[in-house]
Amino acid sequence: MSTSTRFDTKIAVLLREDLEPWQRLNVTAFLVSGLGTRIPELIGEPYEDADGVGYLPMFRQPVLVFQGTKEVLKAAHERALARALPRAVFTSDLFATGHDEANRAAVRAVRTTDLDLAGLAVHGPRNAVDKALKGARMHP
Repeated sequence: MSTSTRFDTKIAVLLREDLEPWQRLNVTAFLVSGLGTRIPELIGEPYEDADGVGYLPMFRQPVLVFQGTKEVLKAAHERALARALPRAVFTSDLFATGHDEANRAAVRAVRTTDLDLAGLAVHGPRNAVDKALKGARMHP
């Protein structure tokens, strides 16, 4: 597949612009892990090097990373919900939890409109994802 391949779908991560560098990396990793579990067709075949050592499969297409204000993130979340896009959220509360069960409990404790989003990952048709992320800019 050439580097100029245009995919019909898009994987995008939107990060709140005021996150620390370590938080950006951590949030991105957590968010994209959710997409691969629910949308198996996003995952390619396992890798193998010339010595026959195997490696885990990865996404078949690039992950585009964007950033925006808290307001841009909230609006993108609302649009992703309205378009029923597969999505993953990372709230600010998750920086203070220590394990998966506590993470889920922290999200469950807050109403949808009150989530303090640090990041959002979405997948879907290119046009729908672009509309959901309106106002966001590519991460530098």
